[in-house]
Amino acid sequence: MASSGIAYPDRFYAAAAYAGFGGAGAPSAAAISRFQNDVALLLYGLHQQATVGPCNVPKPRAWSPVEQSKWTSWHGLGSMPSAEAMRLFVKILEEEDPGWYSRIPEFINPQPVVDIEMHKPKEEPDIVPLTNGTGTSSIPEPKTISENGSSVETQDKVVILEGLSTVSAHEEWTALSVSGQRPKPRYEHGATVLQDKMYIFGGNHNGRYLSDLQVLDLKSLTWSKIDAKLQAGTSDSAKTAQVSPCAGHSLISCGNKFFSVAGHTKDPSDSITVKEFDPHTCTWSIVKTYGKPPVSRGGQSVTLVGTTLVVFGGEDAKRCLLNDLHILDLETMTWDDVDAIGTPPAPRSDHVAACHADRYLLIFGGGSHATCFNDLHVLDLQTMEWSRPKQQGPIPSPRAGHAGATVGENWYIVGGGNNKSGVSETLVLNMSTLAWSVVSTVEGRVPLASEGMTLLYSNYSGEDYLISFGGYNGRYSNEVYALKLSVKLDLQSSTKDQPTSDSTSRVLEPEVEISQDGKIREIAMDNADSKNRNDEANEQLLAALKAEKDELEATLNREGLQTVQLKEEITEAEARNAELTKELQAVRGQLAAEQSRCFKLEVDVAELRQKLQSLDALEREVELLRRQKAASEQEQAALDAKQKKQAGSGGVWGWLVGTPPDDDDSESS
Repeated sequence: MASSGIAYPDRFYAAAAYAGFGGAGAPSAAAISRFQNDVALLLYGLHQQATVGPCNVPKPRAWSPVEQSKWTSWHGLGSMPSAEAMRLFVKILEEEDPGWYSRIPEFINPQPVVDIEMHKPKEEPDIVPLTNGTGTSSIPEPKTISENGSSVETQDKVVILEGLSTVSAHEEWTALSVSGQRPKPRYEHGATVLQDKMYIFGGNHNGRYLSDLQVLDLKSLTWSKIDAKLQAGTSDSAKTAQVSPCAGHSLISCGNKFFSVAGHTKDPSDSITVKEFDPHTCTWSIVKTYGKPPVSRGGQSVTLVGTTLVVFGGEDAKRCLLNDLHILDLETMTWDDVDAIGTPPAPRSDHVAACHADRYLLIFGGGSHATCFNDLHVLDLQTMEWSRPKQQGPIPSPRAGHAGATVGENWYIVGGGNNKSGVSETLVLNMSTLAWSVVSTVEGRVPLASEGMTLLYSNYSGEDYLISFGGYNGRYSNEVYALKLSVKLDLQSSTKDQPTSDSTSRVLEPEVEISQDGKIREIAMDNADSKNRNDEANEQLLAALKAEKDELEATLNREGLQTVQLKEEITEAEARNAELTKELQAVRGQLAAEQSRCFKLEVDVAELRQKLQSLDALEREVELLRRQKAASEQEQAALDAKQKKQAGSGGVWGWLVGTPPDDDDSESS
């Protein structure tokens, strides 16, 4: 920016004098009349906050609408520090008039600034109009503060720009100058912001999955690596366990921790794995979930909605594209498989999702194996119904691998590709009106026109930033880019949301408009016509509410009847369940008795088999004895025959050999 050469608070006083808020030098010809009504009031409030401090004066009377509008603008800033008000004043001026500094004729001497954090005003200043009728400013100059009755000389605050504050341009991508050891270039990694730190986990580099955990301190813009371990049941095992490399996963912050959900791994599991990282202990842990978990996948979208994580689509380990919907309750860690009505998005991966008003889930883009999408789908999380709303503004081109981040009602989309080239523009979708617009466009082959990058939102020192990291567009990237969002709309909405202290005042305040000659005039309003219109609107509203009430009562009656029917069915089912339980117990008893009988029979059969084997042995022994007996009988018979034969021929042969017969034998012969 042109004014980057002036240091604070000189830069603020130069901007204030240029805008027509006075100072040591004469005001510029470009007075405050150049600004719109809302911008002028906002600049006035910031100038008062920077030079006087927080608004401590009572609210002006209801008959002074100009003073009320100015008081509301100042009072709405609350306790914003003086230095912050100075920075915002200059930023809004740069948005409205980018070349303001080049038109300042000469250097404007700085005025002392009130240090509102250390001192309080002794007397409350009065609110004065922006102009006094002559076109010149009559805003009071800063005063020296009295503390405890003694004069205290105030000192200018020294504003040191660090971290993301070094990004000066609005809605322009700026490459951050970081220190420390940069992470390895990658894409399809997970990223999240937690307590002014950006965490990067895993990713893909040259086809290899990564498992390192890197952190960028957004205050010092310094990279460092976390030596994280996986807690595996006990502290001893946690010292040696390592986290599995993965890519295509989602990193979601919740409270003071963050989760890593799903992702592609070298050895994929059957279902999605949920890991939790504790920055205080620097440890990962596997989350035990209940219910039926989704099939493992990568390239899905995971969206935090209240205390639940909504998972949609992705690609499983077999390269099958998905369009299923699952919800994980973070309080009970229970998965719920959702069957939504309506026509869901076609199966896809590498899309983006966002939640609006804690009720609507938006799905944009993504790709299949053959094409890329640019369709927008909305899921009503209360009725669980898909729809294809009509989009406004320039419809984005088809893309996949892009990144998204939400800031209030705005959904920012960066990067992606269409199988031919990277997408160069940064888009924003107003989720209330569904209107697209282009924020910025990059030129050339830069990491912002890449696939697989990450986009995060961070609020740093009261500023809104988008931060991108990594990506692949033919080359792997490890660059960090930041885009500073405009603060004007955020400040206007915050001042409008501030409640007024005069709760008893119900006077309709007229609108305020700044004319071309720098004067503030009141626009008269027809209170009677407005009252009539309000009465008619109220009657219509009451009729609509009554009709809605009747419809809700009818729906409630139908739901009550369905509840009674369901209770009866549950009672019948419980009775049938009790009967079946009794039958099951009886069958189990019979089965146990039959098993006992079978066991006894098996024992008897075993004993009979043993006896049968003994009988076989006895028969063999008997047969052997029979054979032995027969052989003995044969031998005895042969011996007897032989003896008989010898006995028949023994007397003759004995005489012949000289053995005389006995005398008895001789006499008998």
